[in-house]
Amino acid sequence: MTKTQYYTASSLDGFIATEDDSLEWLFPLGDLNASSYPTFIAEVGALAMGSSTYEWMLRNADQVAAETGSPWPYTQPAWVFTTRQLPIVEAADIRFVKGDVREVHQQMRAAAGPKNIWIVGGGDLAGQFHDAGLLDEIIIQVGSVTLGKGKQIFPRRVLSPTLRLTSVRQMGTSMVELRYEIGR
Repeated sequence: MTKTQYYTASSLDGFIATEDDSLEWLFPLGDLNASSYPTFIAEVGALAMGSSTYEWMLRNADQVAAETGSPWPYTQPAWVFTTRQLPIVEAADIRFVKGDVREVHQQMRAAAGPKNIWIVGGGDLAGQFHDAGLLDEIIIQVGSVTLGKGKQIFPRRVLSPTLRLTSVRQMGTSMVELRYEIGR
């Protein structure tokens, strides 16, 4: 069954990026290939991201390529939620959209086929999918750093028992992965 998943990394104090949208804090914490990412991405058929995430990827294409092997590491179609005109990545299947996530989610589900939909980030975009009742799972890799302030991982109030912890996995000495199923 196809799932809509928010798969992300967070600092110990709940931030996915610094105030200026940097992810530099994340790279020293572990090897991407030693995480659940290779298995996760193999099961993804479509992805969504906000404009800040997209722009960070463009600004840091060299670092993304060093980590993943390509400046645009996705073969899946990507929907970028934005209200602005943004540069296009050559040879990438990127669709710029705005508005209600429900309408776009239908397009994403059709494109994903039997595979999952990945909400790459940011936290508010994942929250919009949650608010619309479309988010099935949250997968958070928590790093052993604190940022003090920045972009929140999930700027929503979600009270139990809506989130059900389904697994905990230690990844080296710097990260732990938490998986939550979202009850309806």
